[in-house]
Amino acid sequence: MGSALFYHLTRSGPAQLLPMLIGKSLQAGWRVELRGRDRARQVVLDERLWLDEGFLPHGLAGGPHDARQPVLLTVEGQAAVNAPRCLIALDGAAVSGAECLALERACIVFDGNDPEALERARTQWRALKAEDIAAEYWSEAGGRWERKQ
Repeated sequence: MGSALFYHLTRSGPAQLLPMLIGKSLQAGWRVELRGRDRARQVVLDERLWLDEGFLPHGLAGGPHDARQPVLLTVEGQAAVNAPRCLIALDGAAVSGAECLALERACIVFDGNDPEALERARTQWRALKAEDIAAEYWSEAGGRWERKQ
């Protein structure tokens, strides 16, 4: 049974956290779906992941080799055909309890400085907990990532 890990951003943006989350998933042997809500934002993220230090093999969904991608950037409603074991959801992208159960891990990354994003994450937390999904809350408020009880 998978779990949902909520990452509350307060000091940095997703681009600073994603290399760590993706790197750990790839080290575990998992393929990753990186799901957003807006195609244009995923295109920008795709470019950023190629330009950042370090190599994170990935592709933007809709290409001829999607099934072979270790990390596939999708938008809501788009199938992740790379057989992911980890889902990283950005910008309030939906994550269902059934998806969590089928995965090793779902990571929900949200901007704690955005009231709308914060409320959406709280709603996702309550919905997943209501479906008996094990959930963890991680915060960077103290200057480094810490699991909160």
